Amino acid sequence: MRRSFLGCLRLWRLRWFLLFLFGAALAGPAGAQEAQVGGADARAIEQVIRAQLDAFASDDAGKAFSYAAPGIRRAFGTPENFIAMVRHSYPVVYRPAAVNFLKPEIVDRQVLQPVRMTDNDGTLWIAIYTMQRQPGGVWLTNGCRLGRTQGQVT
Repeated sequence: MRRSFLGCLRLWRLRWFLLFLFGAALAGPAGAQEAQVGGADARAIEQVIRAQLDAFASDDAGKAFSYAAPGIRRAFGTPENFIAMVRHSYPVVYRPAAVNFLKPEIVDRQVLQPVRMTDNDGTLWIAIYTMQRQPGGVWLTNGCRLGRTQGQVT
């Protein structure tokens, strides 16, 4: 299967990002202090993503769309367009068999929430959500990058 230039670029960026996360983890507490997300924010971010995943699971397009940041909502226009895109382009996000939240990080002033997901075939994925704090402190999803990892759940 031939990959498009943008597909290769996305894969390359994802690999470098994951390498950066791995390197930051090895750097220890001194390097991690600048890039930590506080406990209350981490819990709020996880709650938003879980609620959006629950909305996908029940095919509640309006509810799922409500957890997307304003820029995402403008880009897709309607809840139906949004959920159709997720269903088609992110099937593991649309219907994950298992979900495991990793530690959120701040990279280039963006809050990123990595989530390990397993699809119904047992394939492991990493979904990296870009989160955006809204006025009033509410967190919303501002995009998701998805990459397949090595390994399989049996």
